[in-house]
Amino acid sequence: MPTFTRGDAEIHYEVHGDGPAAVLALAPGGMRSAVSYWPRMTWDPMARLADGYRVVAMDQRNAGSSKAPIRPTDGWATYRDDQLGLMDHLGIERFHVVGMCIGGSFIAELAHAAPERVASAVMLQPIGLDGDHRIFFDMFDGWAEEVKPQHPEASDDDFAAFRRNLFGGDDFLFSQGEAFIAKCPVPLLVMMGNDAYHPEATSRRVVQLAPDAMLVERWKEPEHIEAAAATIRQFLDAHS
Repeated sequence: MPTFTRGDAEIHYEVHGDGPAAVLALAPGGMRSAVSYWPRMTWDPMARLADGYRVVAMDQRNAGSSKAPIRPTDGWATYRDDQLGLMDHLGIERFHVVGMCIGGSFIAELAHAAPERVASAVMLQPIGLDGDHRIFFDMFDGWAEEVKPQHPEASDDDFAAFRRNLFGGDDFLFSQGEAFIAKCPVPLLVMMGNDAYHPEATSRRVVQLAPDAMLVERWKEPEHIEAAAATIRQFLDAHS
């Protein structure tokens, strides 16, 4: 797997396909968001899109094979800058984004910071705040306990600050709130979530607020996945 270096972070990534348009694939897995999660999912962009697109899939920092120090200032912008830096490294100026789970929050941050670079975005069961911070704190803490032995530079207070920066606020997508989504200039396709981490209410709220958004309610079940895959392809093709 090739490596991109940004400062003191080493980001591992893969490129599948060589189509004229690029897709940045932001994997599920919460704090463990890594390329290896995609083949386990009902819909895998590396398998589904490589025949017509250049699909760039990455391990987020401190997930999979990617490594970086932990600092109390880390947050959504840190991941965003890794993601944009990788696309700069590959010479890709404009691209689509598909993101599952935590990938929905990454998409919102990218759309806010660099809307001119994001042609369109597909949010697959985005995470969201539906009245319960605790489940996200617990998810973070489980990951933190795994990685702390590899991060002697980071204190418990540093990890606590990082957790607060990601999941301590009241924005419904964590990285961004209703005010931005209501004016988001990036076309969005939302594949609805339906559990505590990926609330149905979050998916519906994105589509209610965003100026250019479409919701697909049923997509993960075997009887729906092929139609959903076709919808995703049509959406990306329409904005390429």
